Amino acid sequence: MKIAGDTYSYRKDTAVPEFDDTGPVTVMDGECVLCSTGARLIARLDKAGEFRICRAQTELGRALLNHYGMSADDPESWLYIVDGRAFTSFDAMIRVGARVGGAGLLLQPLRLLPRPVQDWFYRRLAHNRYRLFGRTDICALPDPGVRARLME
Repeated sequence: MKIAGDTYSYRKDTAVPEFDDTGPVTVMDGECVLCSTGARLIARLDKAGEFRICRAQTELGRALLNHYGMSADDPESWLYIVDGRAFTSFDAMIRVGARVGGAGLLLQPLRLLPRPVQDWFYRRLAHNRYRLFGRTDICALPDPGVRARLME
């Protein structure tokens, strides 16, 4: 779902540190196994090398989430920023999958679900992600493709 706000509105927010927004940026939980797996998939599938990955627990991640009315402490906070526009929830993940292609296209059938069903399923998954998948540290990943994309 697109988050309301002007395109590139975060550039005018003094609480958001400057960052390279020339390509797509994802803000995700840096401790979630599911998010870490997503980060590895993005790194593997993004042949153009345009994606940047920001952990929600960083100063920049927190500032971007706060700018869009979300919190790094809220399990539902997953953000995708592209061309100055912000998206969240399954809509964000579906858009990322479409952009990177390959296995990312497997998310496309979720578009067929009505928005309330998507949101309900996303909330259930987000709130139970640690119990279902466990915890990790995205920065501890040995994957150099992910490490090269991390924004601090």
